[in-house]
Amino acid sequence: MLGQELCGTTNMNDLDAVVKEFLVESHENLDQLDRDLVALEQAPHDRDKLASIFRTIHTIKGTCGFFGFTKLEAVTHAGEALLSRLRDGELLLSPERTSALLALVDAVRGLLAGIEAHGREPQDTDCADLIARLTRLQAATPAAAPELVPEAAPEAGASGVTESTIRVDVGLLDRLMNLVGELVLVRNQLVQTTAKLEGPGVQGDAQRLNLITTELQESVMKTRMQPIGTVWKTLPRMVRDVALTCHKQVRLELEGEETELDKSLLEAVKGPLTHLVRNAVDHGIEPPETRLAAGKPAEGRLLLRAYHEGGQVNVEISDDGGGIAVARVRQKALSLGLLTGEQAARLSECELLQLIFIPGFSTAESVTSVSGRGVGMDVVKTNIEKIGGTVELQSASGRGTTVKIKIPLTLAIIPALLVTVRGERYAIPQASLLELVRLEGEQAQRAIEHIHGAPVYRLRGNLLPLVYLANELGLAPGSLPVGDQPDEEDVYIVVMQVDGQPFGLVVDGVNDTEEIVVKPLNKLLKGTMLFAGATIMGDGRVALILDVAGIARAARVVGEGRNRPLAEAPPPGAEQARQMVLVFVAGGGRRMALPLGQVARLEEVAHESVERAANREVVQYRGELLPLIRLAEVETDSGPLQIVVCRADVTVDGQRSCPRHVGLVVERILDIVEVALDVKQVAPCVGIVGSAVIQQRVTDLFDVEAALRSMMPALASGGAA
Repeated sequence: MLGQELCGTTNMNDLDAVVKEFLVESHENLDQLDRDLVALEQAPHDRDKLASIFRTIHTIKGTCGFFGFTKLEAVTHAGEALLSRLRDGELLLSPERTSALLALVDAVRGLLAGIEAHGREPQDTDCADLIARLTRLQAATPAAAPELVPEAAPEAGASGVTESTIRVDVGLLDRLMNLVGELVLVRNQLVQTTAKLEGPGVQGDAQRLNLITTELQESVMKTRMQPIGTVWKTLPRMVRDVALTCHKQVRLELEGEETELDKSLLEAVKGPLTHLVRNAVDHGIEPPETRLAAGKPAEGRLLLRAYHEGGQVNVEISDDGGGIAVARVRQKALSLGLLTGEQAARLSECELLQLIFIPGFSTAESVTSVSGRGVGMDVVKTNIEKIGGTVELQSASGRGTTVKIKIPLTLAIIPALLVTVRGERYAIPQASLLELVRLEGEQAQRAIEHIHGAPVYRLRGNLLPLVYLANELGLAPGSLPVGDQPDEEDVYIVVMQVDGQPFGLVVDGVNDTEEIVVKPLNKLLKGTMLFAGATIMGDGRVALILDVAGIARAARVVGEGRNRPLAEAPPPGAEQARQMVLVFVAGGGRRMALPLGQVARLEEVAHESVERAANREVVQYRGELLPLIRLAEVETDSGPLQIVVCRADVTVDGQRSCPRHVGLVVERILDIVEVALDVKQVAPCVGIVGSAVIQQRVTDLFDVEAALRSMMPALASGGAA
């Protein structure tokens, strides 16, 4: 007998091709059953869904009977009998019946896994209890037949999906993609070579090869693209199960299921997405009674949204829960010694939220079977960054949390910017690129400043930290090949962004953009944080692909605290006596400083933008009138005014505190210094707290609030600026 022969096999490789086909189709059908059963629970009278579920179970039962899989046949037969009565309207679908049918799906999936692994049904699996449960539920008293939704008749002549699709092994697609990658490399080399040759014939053939290769590349890449809905298909079942475990009501909404992504990336994001969804149900959405007390509907809403934007795929996981308690995050960070009290007070809410990506960090009050051990969010971030993606977090108290993931469409062939450093070429993935800046002549000498010993560039009024790629790569200044030296009067800045933090990468030259084929690094180089891979250029030379996030962390452009293990955290109180201050020249050579926590922004304002209101100097700033304070006459050589925008709380009516902004006109910014201030009172002076020695120079400490109270009484009393 065929069934006996199959049961005697010991390895999946020995199974008959027909059985392989049965296993593949059955697994696909089971994934669809998970979605259909959860959807049916919301619309129990949908005849189409009931009929589809019944046909799927019936097909599995009939086929496994032919192959002699008796356990599989018995359990599917019990499920089919229950579904038959539901389909005919003799029974109503209830949560208990839905749970039993989902348990049936799990049991069938387990039996199929055993057959795939060993060629026979697992001997230690007993489905008797489940069969008895399904039998008991179908023997219930029949209910009155409800009004069912009519089933739509198929259009005449419509072709089924099976007639227009075929299954292809993923390994074959991977090999085909590798071959296309090699063809792209040869294409790039040939195009570069023929560009130097004369004659329309050769160049015409090269252009045609270029066109054909590009079309072939796009077609092959499409074969690897799959809708993100293939990853989402298990989420409705999981949300239902987690919500029942947590005693919550959650409605899952999916948007953009048709958004396509490379299959290898789909597999990489499956785990992070699963964790984020479980986290949203367990931590984000409140219990029904809590939501009702807050004026919300008892049922929470969880939205998954996917869409293409800027050559990337964006995936958003949003819930309408209580949001992340920032105060609890701050308190947890203090208790773990991750922050000092001064640092915690200075950080914004957005910066505090990033602490949840630290390994072991959790604000959960208790550990449950779902979450609470502090394991997960750091893994989510790490896994997404491994595939060139980013994770952003936004949360509003009482309104919910949104996690936004940005990932590339594919990792096989990507557009990149080619740059030159010390005669060597490097590739920068365009997904991280914001813009290019070129500084010429004397402008390059004036534009790059140093604050706290670190180079910065003012890009449209914002300070942009600079990273010299040659320094990070350890290339000596004198290692330039003859003839490859860049124009020393020009500075090229590649503006990029990591974790929402923009920074500029200074390179010797910018070449061009090109599609490159990503090749993995040798195992000897995999440990480095500066490179993400390698590629072969048109001239046959190898160029390394830069890891933008790794370079930013190596240069300390982005904070290391978010990725530092708890064991390496600084001891509590280690920096209590020190604080960060901004040091500047107010005018006439007078050195002054103020706490960095009071500095909102550094701006450049044209002289003609200064106006007068209530007989005081003001400028229009972000929808408000920003009052200006001049501590001394500032010499600007007709250039723009340097403005330090400060935050201050002004007491109004002697009772309430009103946050205000004020612009301090300075001659130039000197530095940002971390010091332990020893303030001395030399002589009473309005707007001056006292004096201290900073960088071995006597420096006056500016008091923003005192200056406002003294110089602007109308503002302090609540009047207009």
